[in-house]
Amino acid sequence: MHKISSYLFIGLLALLLLACGAKDDKTVDNSEKKGQKPTLVTVTQVKNQAIETTEEAVGSLEGLIDPTVAAEVAARVVKVYVTVGMQVKQGELIATLDAADFGMQRNEAQAEVARIQALLENQAKTVARNQALVNKNFISQTAVDNDIAQQNVLKQQLEAARARVGSINHDSSKTRVIAPVSGIIEKRLVGAGDFVRVGDPIVQIVSKQKLRAHLPFPEQIGAQLNPGLKVRLTTPTSDKPVETVIHELKPMITEGSRTVDVIADIVDASGWQPGASVTGTVILGEQSAAMMVPEQSLVLRPAGEVVYVVRDNTANQAVVKTGTRQNGLIEILEGLKANDVVVVDGAGFLTDKAPVTVTSNSVAENSKIHPKISQ
Repeated sequence: MHKISSYLFIGLLALLLLACGAKDDKTVDNSEKKGQKPTLVTVTQVKNQAIETTEEAVGSLEGLIDPTVAAEVAARVVKVYVTVGMQVKQGELIATLDAADFGMQRNEAQAEVARIQALLENQAKTVARNQALVNKNFISQTAVDNDIAQQNVLKQQLEAARARVGSINHDSSKTRVIAPVSGIIEKRLVGAGDFVRVGDPIVQIVSKQKLRAHLPFPEQIGAQLNPGLKVRLTTPTSDKPVETVIHELKPMITEGSRTVDVIADIVDASGWQPGASVTGTVILGEQSAAMMVPEQSLVLRPAGEVVYVVRDNTANQAVVKTGTRQNGLIEILEGLKANDVVVVDGAGFLTDKAPVTVTSNSVAENSKIHPKISQ
């Protein structure tokens, strides 16, 4: 009986082991059938595109029109009509100065004009009367000549007196201080009651009508920079870029930074401010055909920079050599061919020969996202 029980135990154990082995074999078979799960990716097609060779630098903006309005006559300030930050237009009244002294000088000069006019009228009568006596041979011609000379002197004195009145009127008009240009009041330097002399500053106006960008480029590319090259400018104070040309280059390399000062002018640009920073991109040249891929396509692997080319739903690793980066695209110098289909989104999760599933219309969508770069 004991032997029969032993045989039954051994038989059951053998059956159990056989069942477990069959289950493990089935699991392995299912795993092998299932394989690696494909990665969902988007792709785009490599195309030859025209690109620009550019250099970029960050500089500053200078206002070319920023006059300091000064007093042209000596007088006391009556009133200042502007404050710092106020917008003024050309010809607008900024301040008035006391014109009382000029009024008194004008009255004095006008009285002098009237006095000389009276003397001149009397002298004219004298000349006429003496000329009549000469015609009757009562007096000599010499006496009449002296009277005529005196008359001419009075005429010159009258001209001088009238010029004096004009000068006083002109100086009196300068008591009204007018904005020479349109702009913004940067500084107010006097107030009511202050006495100003000729040349004393009253206000400083900063105009945004014409600005100058100073862009420091490395000396290594100085030979490639020339007046007339196209340059694109942007500034944080405005969302409107400006396209202009290099106006001039400073002849000397800037000591310390070893840079070339490139100058470009901006005229009537909305939102641009003197003193603000400016980013300038100089167009050095153009390349008619370059293979470009989106930046997302390029990943770093032990082999170097690689791009995954999709063939038969498999990602094939291609080691590439890169060039220019521009507008979210990277130039591929070596490693790809035109019309290759490369992975865009999902490239960072791939390895060589990994299976992939391409989303529908991803080639068309990426073509829209990354259009040809304009010249």
